Amino acid sequence: MILVARASASVWEVTRSASGVIVNLAKKQAFVNHYSFHIMDPEWGHLTIKMSGHPPFAAQVILNGHEYVAAKAQAAGIGFTKEGNCFTAVADPAGLAQVADTLSQPATIGRLGQVRDRWIYSACLCFGLDLDEQERSCFRYGYSVYHAEYSRNLLFQVGAQMDAVFDRVVDRTRSRLDVPTLRTLFGAKQRPARNGNPDLSLRLAALIETPRYDLTLFKVHFGNLTLKAYTTGEHVLRFEAITHNTTQLRCGRVLDRFGDIIARLAEMVDRFATTLDCVNTTFIGDHLLDQLPLPTQIGQTRVGGVDLNKARIRAALSATPALSVAPGGFTVAEFTAKVHALNGPTQPGYTTRQGAYDLRTLRGKQLVIKPDRTRRYQTPAHTAATIAALLTLRDQVISPILADVRSPRLGRKPTTWTAIDRDYERLRINMQTLFHDLGITTTGAAAA
Repeated sequence: MILVARASASVWEVTRSASGVIVNLAKKQAFVNHYSFHIMDPEWGHLTIKMSGHPPFAAQVILNGHEYVAAKAQAAGIGFTKEGNCFTAVADPAGLAQVADTLSQPATIGRLGQVRDRWIYSACLCFGLDLDEQERSCFRYGYSVYHAEYSRNLLFQVGAQMDAVFDRVVDRTRSRLDVPTLRTLFGAKQRPARNGNPDLSLRLAALIETPRYDLTLFKVHFGNLTLKAYTTGEHVLRFEAITHNTTQLRCGRVLDRFGDIIARLAEMVDRFATTLDCVNTTFIGDHLLDQLPLPTQIGQTRVGGVDLNKARIRAALSATPALSVAPGGFTVAEFTAKVHALNGPTQPGYTTRQGAYDLRTLRGKQLVIKPDRTRRYQTPAHTAATIAALLTLRDQVISPILADVRSPRLGRKPTTWTAIDRDYERLRINMQTLFHDLGITTTGAAAA
């Protein structure tokens, strides 16, 4: 199938003399017809070649790795069920994973070269330059990778367990990682039971533009890089890294660098998933609260400790988990901007100089690192977990209890009463007894 649409492209404007001789060629941008050739390849499945209708016939080749894996798995006799761009059920997950890993091997560059040459010259370019003109003009394309996506899928036997796990992770981490938006698309009322019928009813089957099951999308942007986590299908939780322009990966973009590009995206997915896990389940080591306020030494420079009673330190700490998933780390300027974004009302005059000093104090406590003498900082996943635990302990445990411990009773019960609310109420009542036994007035405790 061939589709036609107009889009911007580089074209050559030809100026001729009165006798028809070309006297000038000027390159410019113009809206011209683009032809999208939709092809069913035996190895790569559905691929698209989008080509400009004007010289130099710029072309874009769009391939889907899931189609390639499906074709190879079918040839290998691996049973699977595929819905759209998702493998929802796999008879041999380890075998399918081995097939998918072949896309990260150096031989994939040769496979990409074969599939592009198999179609672009004989089935697409021939409408602008026939084979004889291509040979006489020595017309050849040079390829580079512009857009790439890498995903890792977690398969659950029970869809309800997947929902519970992902909803808990989203609830605990979205504020710490400063997720700008969280979208949920609602489909069927509930996922099928473990032994239930997976088929849709006639009423739901008519809703073809509505997802079969609830889909929650968790997305973080870093320039032209995007990290996503979302549920897809009935049993699949997917983590995905996208580069909208491979230049930002700083590893080259020519086709020979395809393996490096995929490796960088795989590292992004691993770091993203690990950070989500660590920030979701946080911890505080022994004696950490005693050691944080003590001064430290970085080289020949003595820096102060980390005092959680200072609002500026808490503002700096809140920015580090949010930047922990940054693919290439973060600079002092980016750190300062994140502090402003998260704590603008409480830290309106926070400067880059203050941000640099606060990063040095965090480095002294090994909460952030600065590898290889670069200007970019990183927050290791395990320290992001520690920082998240410190902030959670102070902001969501100590402060609410001290603020409400002087109240003799809760009053009218809220409309929404969760398990966490019951835990806080139990702690509040017990803290009243503890303060009384220690001889601490509740008014003074609340002020503290």
